[in-house]
Amino acid sequence: MVDTRGGKEVSETTKTNEELQQEEIAEQEEVVETAETEETVLDEKEQKIAELEAKLAEEDARYLRLRADYDNLSRRSRLDRESAEKYRAQSLLTELLPALDNLDRALKVEVNSEEAASLYKGVEMVYQQLLAATEKEGLVVIPAEGETFDPNFHQAVMQEQDSEKESGIILRELQKGYKLKDRVLRPSMVSVNE
Repeated sequence: MVDTRGGKEVSETTKTNEELQQEEIAEQEEVVETAETEETVLDEKEQKIAELEAKLAEEDARYLRLRADYDNLSRRSRLDRESAEKYRAQSLLTELLPALDNLDRALKVEVNSEEAASLYKGVEMVYQQLLAATEKEGLVVIPAEGETFDPNFHQAVMQEQDSEKESGIILRELQKGYKLKDRVLRPSMVSVNE
């Protein structure tokens, strides 16, 4: 009986050792599975973080582009408003230029009688008032005669020869030119020395 008992005890001890080993193996497998699961969860979280960071960078870039577009639009609108204010009288002044030319021509006529001198004085006063009003709006006569020819302000319609003056000097002004502040409304029509 001792043998059986001893054999029983040995087999129970063996089973217990085997069970312990199986439990340890199961625990180790469980730890490995848990570690793998945690690793998978970490990988998924890192991937999600990377996706969110990419979206954030994309939205930041989009925001910066929109902000730059808005700033450009605001600046353009402001410049357009300033330009419209600065040159608001351009169309009116352009329409008045022929009248100024006609008054200027009328003042170049020689006056012989007292009646004509009185009329001349009236035309001169109207011309001066008109010039003063247009100058308040920024209209400026472009200087021409005796100046160096500048294609930005002068239009050469003919060439003459004067040996006493340098080449490229304006000899005669055929029609006055005008600027509105810094914008040319009409270039001066001139005759230039060859």
